[in-house]
Amino acid sequence: MLDYFALGLLIFVGLVLFYGILVLHDIPYNIAVSRNHPHQDAIHVTGWVSMFTLHAIWPFLWIWAMLYKEDRGWGFSDGKSPQSHVVHLEHQVAELQQRIERLEDAAASPPASAMTNSGEGS
Repeated sequence: MLDYFALGLLIFVGLVLFYGILVLHDIPYNIAVSRNHPHQDAIHVTGWVSMFTLHAIWPFLWIWAMLYKEDRGWGFSDGKSPQSHVVHLEHQVAELQQRIERLEDAAASPPASAMTNSGEGS
C-alpha cells in the first residue's frame, strides 16, 4: 500500500513541477498581455525559447514586459507634448543660426587692433 502512495506522490510532484515550470515561463507573456505590449508575441516565443536555456534569459523577458505601459508607452517621456519639443528645437536652431551669423561677421571684418599692429611693424 505504501508503494502505491509513494508512486502517486512521485507522479503528483512531477506533474506539479512540470506545470509549475510552464506557468513560470508564461509570466512575462501574461504581463505583456495585461499591459497591451506591442511585442507580446515576441515575448511569448522568447519565453518558450528560454525553457531551452533553463530560463537564463527569463529575467530579461520580465524586464522587457514590464517596461511598457499602455498609458505612458515606454516611460521615457518628460510629460511634454511633441509639439512643445518641436517649438523648443526650432528656437534652438534659430539661436544657433544667429550665433553663426555673428561669428561669420566677426571673422569677415578684422579687428581694428590688428590693423594698427600690422602698420607699426613696417
